Amino acid sequence: MVSIICIPLDENSSFLRGSAKAPPLILDAFRSDASNMYAENGFNCGDSGKVKNLGNLQLTAGKPAMDSIQKAVRKELNRNQKVVSLGGDHSITFPIIQAYSQSYPDLNILHIDAHPDLYDNFENNPYSHASPFARIMEKGLVNRLVQVGIRTLNDHQKEQVKQFGVEVIEMKDFDPTVSFQFGGPLYISIDMDALDPAFAPGVSHHEPGGLSTREVINIIHQLNGNVVGGDIVEYNPDRDINEMTAMVGSKLLKELIGKILK
Repeated sequence: MVSIICIPLDENSSFLRGSAKAPPLILDAFRSDASNMYAENGFNCGDSGKVKNLGNLQLTAGKPAMDSIQKAVRKELNRNQKVVSLGGDHSITFPIIQAYSQSYPDLNILHIDAHPDLYDNFENNPYSHASPFARIMEKGLVNRLVQVGIRTLNDHQKEQVKQFGVEVIEMKDFDPTVSFQFGGPLYISIDMDALDPAFAPGVSHHEPGGLSTREVINIIHQLNGNVVGGDIVEYNPDRDINEMTAMVGSKLLKELIGKILK
């Protein structure tokens, strides 16, 4: 069983806000008559007995918002549900993983993104969307962090990669034929700006030279591991064209749910 949780939080964004508006638009595309509810592996994501939409979390701000996210995810995990969260900015992944690490002490993360999000201190905000994986790694919440699609590494983040033992596959080194192998439970975090702006224009930080939609789908299909949850973040509807990025997000949502449940 999968619970979809919508997390309309973008207060930790830098440069532009707007991703708090994303969850309902991804769900509208998910249910649109323009397509159907099947993932490519044949799983019917419209099966209400297996996929539950819990709607928007009601959030305040700052640490109370982070605590609310952690509590909501923890509640579902305690019910033996898997959770797929729709952001919102990437700051939501830290409290989600805080909850997940309690149920899955040997958790691994596959992080698909243009940015490593490993800043120790970005704009003096410990919850910045540029820092969730620094918080996750410094607290030892996961066994292994693998990042794919990265094309913005600077000196500070290279130091963070070395310090925390992060496995980074930069976009310039990406091999689309590689199948990722994970020996324990796996959480997948997808930042929409991992895709080239040609495929996903509705993001705050356009980073040319990224993944295609098919490459991200193939990463999900080809990986070998027990996927126990995930998130899709950083869709900014204010920058979208004809809701194209919403539809890409909904496609990735179907493939993620299909991977978890079949």
